[in-house]
Amino acid sequence: MALETSDLWDENDPWARFVFNALKAKEFYKRDVQYIVRNGMALIINELTGRVEEKRRWSDGIHQAVEAKEGVKIQADSVVVAQITYQSLFKLYPRLSGMTGTAKTEEKEFLKMFQVPVIEVPTNLPNIRKDLPIQAFATARGKWEYVREEVEFMFQLGRPVLVGTTSVENSEYLSDLLKERKIPHNVLNARPKYAAREADTVAQAGRKYAITISTNMAGRGTDIILGGNPKMLAKEILEESILPFLTQDIPEVDVHGEPNSQKVLSKIKVGPSSLALLAKAALMAKHVSKNESKKWSYQKAKSMISESIELSQSVEIKELQKQADEQSEFYPLGPSIALTYVSVLEECVSHCLNEGLEVKRLGGLHVIGTSLHESRRIDNQLRGRAGRQGDPGSTRFMVSLQDEMFQKFNFDTEWAVKLISRITNNEDLPIEGHGIVNQLLGLQINAEKYFFGIRKNLVEFDEVLEVQRKHVYNLRQLILTGDFESCSEQIFKYMQAVVDDVILKNVNPQKHPSNWCLDKILEEFKDVAGEILNDSFAGIDEEALLNSLVQLQKFQSISIDNFSLPSLPPTPNSFRGIRGKTSSFRRWLVICSDDSTKYGKYREMVNFLRKYLGDFLIASYLDVIQESGYDAVYVKEIEREVLLKTLDCFWRDHLINMNRLSSAVNVRSFGHRNPLEEYKIDGCKFFISMLSATRRLTVESLLRYWSSPMESQELYV
Repeated sequence: MALETSDLWDENDPWARFVFNALKAKEFYKRDVQYIVRNGMALIINELTGRVEEKRRWSDGIHQAVEAKEGVKIQADSVVVAQITYQSLFKLYPRLSGMTGTAKTEEKEFLKMFQVPVIEVPTNLPNIRKDLPIQAFATARGKWEYVREEVEFMFQLGRPVLVGTTSVENSEYLSDLLKERKIPHNVLNARPKYAAREADTVAQAGRKYAITISTNMAGRGTDIILGGNPKMLAKEILEESILPFLTQDIPEVDVHGEPNSQKVLSKIKVGPSSLALLAKAALMAKHVSKNESKKWSYQKAKSMISESIELSQSVEIKELQKQADEQSEFYPLGPSIALTYVSVLEECVSHCLNEGLEVKRLGGLHVIGTSLHESRRIDNQLRGRAGRQGDPGSTRFMVSLQDEMFQKFNFDTEWAVKLISRITNNEDLPIEGHGIVNQLLGLQINAEKYFFGIRKNLVEFDEVLEVQRKHVYNLRQLILTGDFESCSEQIFKYMQAVVDDVILKNVNPQKHPSNWCLDKILEEFKDVAGEILNDSFAGIDEEALLNSLVQLQKFQSISIDNFSLPSLPPTPNSFRGIRGKTSSFRRWLVICSDDSTKYGKYREMVNFLRKYLGDFLIASYLDVIQESGYDAVYVKEIEREVLLKTLDCFWRDHLINMNRLSSAVNVRSFGHRNPLEEYKIDGCKFFISMLSATRRLTVESLLRYWSSPMESQELYV
């Protein structure tokens, strides 16, 4: 009512679209779930990995709406210059294959989308992980209390625990609960204060007493090794000993309380030989830092230590010892750090093996899932963190009927609440019955089907765009890689097509030329050609053109070579030589075989008019280029540049229009119309219009450029 519109989805109403985006940003895009605010910017969180994606922005004004909602600086909308779905991208490859531990639940989709079967490979060692029954709670409060109690129980045993959450908000809520019980833990989510310690956190997650809360473990790329990761721990010891002497720019990582390694995790005892090497490396680092003319940045110092560690893996110990003894001026610190790393690593391996055996006796890593994800595959990725390579381990999922998944899809869970209330009066108690758990898993499968439907729908819509994309990219590739002749031929096709568009919308082959809009044809043709037409053509009017066409009707035969309409100025004699005449003849064959002209008594007359005006425009263009005096190489470069820039510009706008169309056609289903069919019909119209506009602007730009090249040069810099 405020906008005085009856359709908030109207793609032609910018205010309606603005309000719709504002509503979406307010209701569906939640802080610390879909995005975080950092340094005055709204940054997207990857839903699968839990990491921040700084370079990614939502399109179509959504990101600006989120920025306005959070009161941060509103940045310019991102421009889509190319787009393709993952499904269409994968289909470009002649062969498809892949390996993942969680594809079995998506077997049908792989087969349907890509015609690729899923084959299950047996594990290297028998899987002895215990997957405990799912516990269902009526309330979120009861679920989080039980998560805290289970974490506390495992901590008292000394077992490492990994807790998977679905959002930054949930991970920090659980962290606060554990702080109340003074349970030391590490948090891994999208916030910078935690993300900066990701590698260290994962390296420590398998150690005794280690408690780790992570938003999503998918894509973390690091195994959780029972007892700890010796390589990461050795690197950490090196950095703690050497970095303070190399740089003063060590960032202060804001972690609540002391890190686990300083509170309850057993300290790695470094032997006398390693201590001596660490002291020597630290002394050398201090010496290097003082003698450097520039101060070392934190990143430079860290990368130098990483390079030294790589050196230890590629150079023999004796050679490292020799380089360290020689104290090369070029790189005095590298060999010394590499030797120190080798010594510290041996002791870390021994320590981690012993601690790993102790953790295995306790039962291995315990994984707790705090919610069912919208896909079983993601839940299985979390489960798979326990029991790696035949290790012992256990998993437990705890879900509440107030979880986001059930709220998001508006699943009817009232039956579950009633069932729980019959079993117990305490809503905070868990239920492990097969009936209720199977029902909840059924809801998860329904969510999977819903998202599969979205992906399937996306692929069907993208198939429409795929045809258009192939046409545009094939044309673009031809312009980029073709020789000068192919580039010129493309421009001649454009000019003929522009002339055809002008003529065909103003004639009717079934009616006499006296009923055609000849005045509009001449007016629009002169607008396109601009100043390149010679003075002889300026005198042609509607009457002269009509008389010429009437005379043409009386001719028994007509020569196409140097063709002109009777009593009208001849075309400039620019089609000299074999190539010019062949090009002209090819265009005539295309005109004759073109189905875009309706059949009728005067169809041939329409084709002759197309031939005459097309030849006149192309020949005039060639004459102007010749008179300009520029060499052929420069001319062809200008032609190629104008072709590419115009095509890219219109293709970019076309993608925006197609994205808006895909949003708009979904609403048409309320009118009992098929959105996909509507998208195909309107998308085809958009594409034809885009190609026509591309040809028109390309021709007009080139003609305007060569009619006054010095004035137009800044347009193409």
